[in-house]
Amino acid sequence: MLFSRKYAIVLLLTRQWQEKERAENIMSTMKLTLLTDLYELTMMQGYFKNHTNETVVFDAFYRKNPSGNGFAIAAGLDQVIDYIKNLTFDSNDIAYLKSLGLFEEDFLNYLSNFRFSGDIYAIPEGTVVFPREPLVKVVAPIMEAQLIETAILTIVNHQSLIATKTARVVHAAKGDGIMEFGLRRAQGPDAGIYGARAAMIGGCIGTSNVLAGQLFDVPVKGTHAHSWIMSFPDEYTAFKKYSELYPNACILLADTYDTLKSGVPNAIRVFTEMREAGIPLTFYGIRLDSGDLAYMSKKARKMLDEAGFPDAVISASSDLDEYLITSLKGQNAAITSWGVGTNMITSSDCPAFGGVYKLAAVLDEDGEFIPKIKLSENSEKITNPGNKTVFRIYDNETGKIRADLIALADETFDVSQDLLIFDSIETWKKTKLKGGTYHMRELLIPIFQKGVCVYASPSVMDIRDYCIKEQNTLWDETRRLTNPHEVYVDLSDKLFRIKAGLLDQMNQEN
Repeated sequence: MLFSRKYAIVLLLTRQWQEKERAENIMSTMKLTLLTDLYELTMMQGYFKNHTNETVVFDAFYRKNPSGNGFAIAAGLDQVIDYIKNLTFDSNDIAYLKSLGLFEEDFLNYLSNFRFSGDIYAIPEGTVVFPREPLVKVVAPIMEAQLIETAILTIVNHQSLIATKTARVVHAAKGDGIMEFGLRRAQGPDAGIYGARAAMIGGCIGTSNVLAGQLFDVPVKGTHAHSWIMSFPDEYTAFKKYSELYPNACILLADTYDTLKSGVPNAIRVFTEMREAGIPLTFYGIRLDSGDLAYMSKKARKMLDEAGFPDAVISASSDLDEYLITSLKGQNAAITSWGVGTNMITSSDCPAFGGVYKLAAVLDEDGEFIPKIKLSENSEKITNPGNKTVFRIYDNETGKIRADLIALADETFDVSQDLLIFDSIETWKKTKLKGGTYHMRELLIPIFQKGVCVYASPSVMDIRDYCIKEQNTLWDETRRLTNPHEVYVDLSDKLFRIKAGLLDQMNQEN
């Protein structure tokens, strides 16, 4: 018995390794080295020519939750890792850059031997996150840190956006399964593939995207199109043939002609024949893709129940989003499975995440990080200086999040002592946490150390499970779809004083 268990574990680990290797091989077919804005390279050459390559800290963060949500979901880290691992300039890259007439030979020679040598810290995928806290922190020579800005932002911004939108849709469904059906409406193949990945992290039970299923080892799901029905002499024959092919996954599209007069009766006829033939009805039902979904689903439910099929699934699609699902649930629609496409894969109401990448500190000759700050007329756009980390503060009694605390990387806290936290902008908003009533978790973890990856990404399905647990640490008020309660992201007293000092200094200089 012990041997069998060990053998099973070895097989599982081998399978996981093989899946990851296959995904990495496929994903790396398109080289991303030049996936950057031109000014990153021109600045690099400027630093190179001026012999300026001091170690710096850059923070990637966002300022506003997408879709009016109370939080966001961090996603995309595994693709950032893949990008950094494969970040080299080959002869074709060098030849192209040379053809632009902007770059000198000595700089191009430097690029031909380029390897990322710095440190990267990040908040793990699937974690709930909030505005202004670093999702990714880069500590590296400035030329290296500058180069990777664009790729980090495009990867993290996109997947975090779709994962967050998906979390909203999943929350609206109140436990019903959400399937990702958005590939054909995504903004191109990459958006479809990685959007499906992010949607799975956000809580979907499966995707229609077969390539995403192969790459990320996630469930693929689907039924058939109206064209299947239309290709047969009649609807009944189409249903019958489909049931013969897929008796264990027999979901029939019922709205090709007339849902209640034709579609549902023909589906019932097929289910009856399956039962009479002794075919187990393990997973079966109908899908609605048009019309008044609340009305149609309730009528269809009544017809299915009266025919003796109370466990038949009624799934729905048709331009769904979190608001329509909420409305349909409020109307007691008899739908328990939802296929969501366009509005989720594109995050149609909020098509951009808005993440930014800002310099926060420069290492001096004595090995100390000198805090740097960006000013703005808008107080929300003033950056947080210094080499920082992020702590999450939980309530011991409920396990819910009380607040997040951005602190300097070398700060420590004693949870047995009282902790006073306050809003860094509206400083009169203060909360005192009694010692022993809270605990803290550091969110930023090492991903690369001196250019070497020290982190192994979990599987997408494991990230999904973690994401579900993460959302359960939020108060219900934070998860509501409209006017959610804000989770405060505060600064440590030490960091706040540094920031205030820099602002005073700059005011005096100007």
